[in-house]
Amino acid sequence: MLSIDDIVFNPSDGLVPAVIQDTTTRQVLMLGYMNREAVQQTLDSGKVTFYSRSKQRLWMKGESSGNVLKVVRIQKDCDNDALLVEAKPFGPTCHTGETSCFHEYPYDAGLSFLNELQDLLYERKEKLPEGSYTSKMFRAGRDKLAQKVGEEAVETVIAAKNSHEELKYEASDLLFHLMMLLTGEGMKLEDLVSELKKRHKPG
Repeated sequence: MLSIDDIVFNPSDGLVPAVIQDTTTRQVLMLGYMNREAVQQTLDSGKVTFYSRSKQRLWMKGESSGNVLKVVRIQKDCDNDALLVEAKPFGPTCHTGETSCFHEYPYDAGLSFLNELQDLLYERKEKLPEGSYTSKMFRAGRDKLAQKVGEEAVETVIAAKNSHEELKYEASDLLFHLMMLLTGEGMKLEDLVSELKKRHKPG
């Protein structure tokens, strides 16, 4: 739990830099500055709030645009004089309309896309929107999901004997349906990663 008293604010202006990172994609979204009051408001409201050096006041990110940043976790750096704020963005963070203020080079989410997909599957499981394939599968239950994973596994094995393109296509289906099965059982990919780490013996 973050304690404001542990943060070292700059003695000249009373501010601490705060790097904002998308909690799902891990993309760096922006850099802002917080004073003690901004940190406290961020903790109390659960929405990222900065101290505007130009306006000389507190301002909540998205207070006019609606593109707020919902706080997930905050941590200090090793010197206690900088913050890393993991947040869930609602809309683009940059005033230009870009996802991130650091958009000079294209950003590739890489494997973190699986986190986005996983979040979506959990949302679909909870809301079960009409017309959604995933809703249909979640309603069908564990046996149907497990059966589908088995079917996709067989198709993946067959595809491996044909071509890389077929293997890529069928393996993607297999991974997607495995993720649905995990979601249905209240599990996440992180659980599989933890299990693999336990089995891994370096060297």
